[in-house]
Amino acid sequence: MSQSFKVRYSYLPQQFADVGEVFEQMKKFIPTGDFTLGKPLAQFEERFAALIGAKHAIGVGSGTDALKLGLKAVGVGHGDEVITAANTFIATVGAICELGAKPVFVDVDDSFCMNVDQVEAAITPRTKAIMPVQLTGEITEMRRLMAIANAYKLPVIEDACQGILAATNDKNGNLKNAGTWGVAGGFSLHPLKNLNVWGDGGVVVTSDDEVARTLRLLRNHGMRNRDEIEIMGFNSRLDTLQAIVGNWLIGSTHDITAKRIDNGAYYDKAFAGIPGIRVPGRRAGVRRVFHLYMVFADHRDALFQHCVDNGVEAKIHYPIPLYLQDALTFLGHKPGDFPVTDRHARTILSFPCDQHLSRAEQDIVIDTVRSFYASKKTRAAA
Repeated sequence: MSQSFKVRYSYLPQQFADVGEVFEQMKKFIPTGDFTLGKPLAQFEERFAALIGAKHAIGVGSGTDALKLGLKAVGVGHGDEVITAANTFIATVGAICELGAKPVFVDVDDSFCMNVDQVEAAITPRTKAIMPVQLTGEITEMRRLMAIANAYKLPVIEDACQGILAATNDKNGNLKNAGTWGVAGGFSLHPLKNLNVWGDGGVVVTSDDEVARTLRLLRNHGMRNRDEIEIMGFNSRLDTLQAIVGNWLIGSTHDITAKRIDNGAYYDKAFAGIPGIRVPGRRAGVRRVFHLYMVFADHRDALFQHCVDNGVEAKIHYPIPLYLQDALTFLGHKPGDFPVTDRHARTILSFPCDQHLSRAEQDIVIDTVRSFYASKKTRAAA
């Protein structure tokens, strides 16, 4: 029997509870037969580019493909090295490895993003690109990272799959969105992302006209037109039916973002007063969009079980450091190589923070956490 939760983690049943309008749009579209690279996809790409602040947006089959094609478009291939963050989802590394390149890890800091102080030491003659990961909806210190990348003439391809509308200040003090700092940025439309569709999907953005042209070729078998193949490419097109879903939801993205930010601030204030919980430092000049809301917790595993037992569906992102996964033993890393990533794996706990979460539900989460540490203090005093 599945666990019944007072505070669930997935909000999808609420987000897609009333989809009559989407079905009506699909019913009108289906007779057109325009299923591949159709008009709704072009409309979605135009709207997505405007949302992010990029000149071009190219819909692809998944967030992973968005990263892979972005890397391929700047020439990453077999034997090259790509510097990325040690604490990330497997898709980041999978995209690099699919091209025959080697991921080179640098540790993260308590923003959950790569420690920019370690990047320069990781650069070698084989380094072909840098891929920062905007994990949890945070954003890397992009001004500092871009200065390093420019000094070494290295392209930056952002993994912004969790970072739609995450932003940090540019040199003028204006917020600049994740995905627009480097040559290209990859986004995921997976159902659990802040802007999502009904399956896998992704978007890669760029303001470079030639990179955009290459990306459009790469996603569609390298075809210049129906009869001419310009380059070897992939089959990675965002389905036009999924673009209909994206068009239905994209107008709500700013509201979704604002609600998640508000929920994150509410948690921050409450958890700051609970001994045993440490709220991550919040750098100024950053818009963090809380794809994930994570804190550092003493006795994390026991707290996790207490939450589940008391109806709060918490998560751990991620309990096993990526660099220690069996699939990556070929990189030759050993425990302790990335100590901050290791500490995060031991102490991080994620709580629901989505736009459909009520204050009452947040209070249940907070009270459940508070009761855990209160009971531990009582037992210790006894």
